[in-house]
Amino acid sequence: VQLVESGGGSVQAGGSLRLSCAASGYTYSSYCWGWFRQAPGKEREGVAAIASEGSTIYAESVKGRFTISQDNAKNTLYLQMNSLKPEDTAMYYCARNRGGICGWPDPYTDLEVWGQGTLVTVSS
Repeated sequence: VQLVESGGGSVQAGGSLRLSCAASGYTYSSYCWGWFRQAPGKEREGVAAIASEGSTIYAESVKGRFTISQDNAKNTLYLQMNSLKPEDTAMYYCARNRGGICGWPDPYTDLEVWGQGTLVTVSS
């Protein structure tokens, strides 16, 4: 079971980035996964999550700007981030549950397997 993120980088405020998370080693047909972020000196927060059947949830701070999606055939999770703000600067982590249905509307506590993270830096 492994998650590998990619797509982070540096961008100016108002710009866009797309994060990807490739999963391997999973066999469950039902699952959920999502993105967390942690900025220096701040607590980790759930950004967005999606269930295998397509239900999504977003943090209030990113609604309307970020879109979470998945390609089930490629076993890949995405986070399209538009209209980025300096306060979006953080390490972004992909996480997934071990299988089965996550608790909803708070799936974040079920996400137990983590990627290594990818850094997003937004300059003003």
